Amino acid sequence: MLRRVELPDPDSRADLPTQSDVVIYDGNCNFCIGQVRNLRRLDIGGKRLSFLSLHDDRVTQRYPELSYDDLMAQMYVIDGSGTAHGGSEAVKYLTRRLPILWPAMPFLHLPGTAGLWRWLYNQVAKRRYKLAGKKACDSDGCSIHL
Repeated sequence: MLRRVELPDPDSRADLPTQSDVVIYDGNCNFCIGQVRNLRRLDIGGKRLSFLSLHDDRVTQRYPELSYDDLMAQMYVIDGSGTAHGGSEAVKYLTRRLPILWPAMPFLHLPGTAGLWRWLYNQVAKRRYKLAGKKACDSDGCSIHL
């Protein structure tokens, strides 16, 4: 059973700057929820990130260019200018956006390593339920489509 997660929502908090980034994640996946909670903690001050589950109707309304399969395959971060960063590119983007992650930035941005980070991200994404201590998803709504 999934635990309810209270995360900054892009519409419900007037204190979020308009340029805050929106993290789109699988809200039916315990592993994903855990990682989003970690991101929330890393957003010191809580003003850089807001969060939406890919299952929220607002995601398809606001970001029609992102298909359901795209969203199920990887996390996305939509930056303040509307650019979508997916998968390992989202992780790399967050290392630039969150000061506490700046020490990881040089490693993730080494020339010639983009393929390695994509591969590594995809390996984790494929095994996300196993990593969360499960053999399968809680519902058929969160199966991964790679």
